[in-house]
Amino acid sequence: MHSYYLSQWIIFFFIYSFIGWIWESGYVSVKNRCWVNRGFMHGPILPIYGSGAVVILIATLPVRGNIPLVFLLGMAAATVLEYFTGAVMERLFHVRYWDYSNVRFNLKGYVCLPATLCWGCFSVLMTEAVHLPVEEAVLSFPLKAVEYAAVILSVAAAVDFTQSFNEAMDMRNILAQLEESRQQIRKMQERLKLTAQDAVEDYRMRSEKVRTDVSGRRAVLIEGIHERREAYRSLLEEMASRADFLLKEELPSRVDELIGRERREELLEIRKNILQEFQKMGARTDKNYLHALSHLRRNPTAVSGRFREAVEELRKIIEENAGNDTSDDEGENR
Repeated sequence: MHSYYLSQWIIFFFIYSFIGWIWESGYVSVKNRCWVNRGFMHGPILPIYGSGAVVILIATLPVRGNIPLVFLLGMAAATVLEYFTGAVMERLFHVRYWDYSNVRFNLKGYVCLPATLCWGCFSVLMTEAVHLPVEEAVLSFPLKAVEYAAVILSVAAAVDFTQSFNEAMDMRNILAQLEESRQQIRKMQERLKLTAQDAVEDYRMRSEKVRTDVSGRRAVLIEGIHERREAYRSLLEEMASRADFLLKEELPSRVDELIGRERREELLEIRKNILQEFQKMGARTDKNYLHALSHLRRNPTAVSGRFREAVEELRKIIEENAGNDTSDDEGENR
């Protein structure tokens, strides 16, 4: 077994984090047909790859050369790391930065059998091929130089991680606010619907009452029509004309009187509140909101069970902005 100093382990972590960043960013950029700086952090590192590589090395170096054991131990160590990292990140940010829920043989969406097998293959590839030149290169540098490099990279990564962590928290807060706005809109829409239904029902009942009154009076007139046919003919026609005018023109124009001024004002207030909520959702341009968009842009595979609709809304905004940027570029080219 090879024994490394702490500074050398740190350098290994950053090397494999960088390799992971190249792979992920390249893959996602080709898939999206545009450059994507992939990962939780701003810098060119993906800590999950660096952590996975270090964990695999710690688990497999004692059995280096024994490929079956390297495969099994590396696979198990990396899978456990991936599971707990995914669970902790979702608990902190209410967002899954990767999700295997649609893959067969997955465990709560954090790990799955195909990814686990890939970790095993990666373990063999790394310990038997990739790590050999990396190890030789790191060990060839003076220990002091490695220690200085480890300190500088650690400080830079700590600053980057702090900023990225704050952005992830900003995104969590934005998602919570968007979801709260959506809930408020749903409640107000339901209230508006019920209030409008009550108003329509009141209008129908009052209209029915008018019809009943008119019909009753007409029936009384008709009973004596044989005795006073000519005397009541003009009055009957006048009543019919008056009823038609009342039902078609006067009743609809007297909404306040029919449904009540308070109910009408309540309807208007609910509509106003709904409009304000929509305006609030669409007018977010503060720094935290921009941070959330930037963070989600770097993590296009992120999903959220708790804030699913809010994540999709932010993703649509990103796509619209990308479309606008493309249009602007084409306009400039012309």
